[in-house]
Amino acid sequence: MGIAPGDTSVPDSPATSAGPAAPGTAPPSDDAPPPPRSPSPTLTWQKLTVLPSVLVVVLLTTWLWFRQAELDAISVNALSNGQVWQALWQHVQLTAISTFFVLIIAIPLGVLLTRERFRRATPVALTVANTGQAAPAIGLLALLVIWLGIGRKAALVGIIVYAVLPVLSNTIAGLKANDPTLLEAARGIGMSPAEVLARVELPLAVPLILAGVRTALVLNVGTATLATFGGGGGLGVLITTGITNQRMPVLVLGSILTVALALLVDWLASLAELALRPRGLETAS
Repeated sequence: MGIAPGDTSVPDSPATSAGPAAPGTAPPSDDAPPPPRSPSPTLTWQKLTVLPSVLVVVLLTTWLWFRQAELDAISVNALSNGQVWQALWQHVQLTAISTFFVLIIAIPLGVLLTRERFRRATPVALTVANTGQAAPAIGLLALLVIWLGIGRKAALVGIIVYAVLPVLSNTIAGLKANDPTLLEAARGIGMSPAEVLARVELPLAVPLILAGVRTALVLNVGTATLATFGGGGGLGVLITTGITNQRMPVLVLGSILTVALALLVDWLASLAELALRPRGLETAS
């Protein structure tokens, strides 16, 4: 079919002349469907209740077992006069103090090693931290006792050296994983390097840093049991007493309390990990 002279109308394209859409076919939309969101970690009632309930049942069962167990004089002497509570409190103190020093050492060091001026020292720092954790904990503690003498100081230094690596490596990894375009945008709106670090880099790295802190906490609870060999006290006193004197009730009590404390600390750290996670990251995910 020809086109009449002077007729400037454009013939209908197939797309526009196809008529209405077929029944059951959705009309075309210019907006692409949003990508499915990955579920962000949330605080559920199971997370709040399951583990504490299990710990309560285990501790109650242990207490009932001790009520009907026949303890000899050695076992009674090892567990009387508040020695169990004293050992538990010493263990909590060792864990809390060592974790505090791990945080004030590893996080600032990780931030420093991600700055342009100090990046060349990163492999050396990670090698030293790896050496501290690769060394057997009991051997490291023995060397520190020789150097610092018997007491809590040697035990704390050993626990700190053993737990620095997870926090340090996660801090470095979290800061290096930040999107460079976000950092450039922050600099472009006039933020100083300190503001970029405090308001952009560290908040984005918080999930990885908290995961390292959680790992270090559990490591500290376990390593603190070895503090007894350096005169640092803790629940390791009950464990070694039960082993050396072949008293199963004392050994069982020390072991159960250590495991329960490690699980409790890990549970509290998981709650802190959810509570301290930046809300913007949850929305973005």
